[in-house]
Amino acid sequence: MTLPLIIAVDGPAASGKGTIAARLAQTYGLPHLDTGLLYRAVGMGLLDRDGALEDAALAGTVAGALDLADLSDTERLTSRGAGEAASRVAGYPGVRAALLEFQRTFAGQAGGAVLDGRDIGTVIAPQATAKLFVTATPEVRARRRWLQLTGRGEVIAYEDMLADIIRRDERDAGRGAAPMVQADDAVLLDTTDMDIETAFDAARRIVEAARVRHGL
Repeated sequence: MTLPLIIAVDGPAASGKGTIAARLAQTYGLPHLDTGLLYRAVGMGLLDRDGALEDAALAGTVAGALDLADLSDTERLTSRGAGEAASRVAGYPGVRAALLEFQRTFAGQAGGAVLDGRDIGTVIAPQATAKLFVTATPEVRARRRWLQLTGRGEVIAYEDMLADIIRRDERDAGRGAAPMVQADDAVLLDTTDMDIETAFDAARRIVEAARVRHGL
């Protein structure tokens, strides 16, 4: 019986983990879940219901009703506002509990899956075949996100984007529920000085090494 290939890609915002995870999924023919979209969808769903981002109970209710169809509006969910909303609601234990089974079910598909987020290798799929922790300096990540957002018409100063990135890093790393940390057995991939092709090639080699270790 062939073991499933589960690839966990963790890291902070704008590190390149989402693009890398999507490319890995395409390369290995696996389904991909950007778990950050789940939290963005919860945050935006909360605001759509005229709820406050401080309303942890309502956020938990929104999370419990979420399904894959709620992730289809990727342009809206990848906006600056959605990112800030996601970082706010992601720390609520009720939200994380509601989404935990959703993510674990996705990771448990027969052939495997690729998931990217903040706590895939530590909480969602600690049994993952390959674990990567993708990062870059805050300045480089802020510039990447700034170019992405301004390129599609959003108005934001680079300095404000950098402040957003630093604030989100502190919130994600400092929350009590499943904080963003590198799993002990995850391979660190620093993409600060890499273009996407170089970063993807490095990620693929990490996965291939893990496959050899697991006899896949």
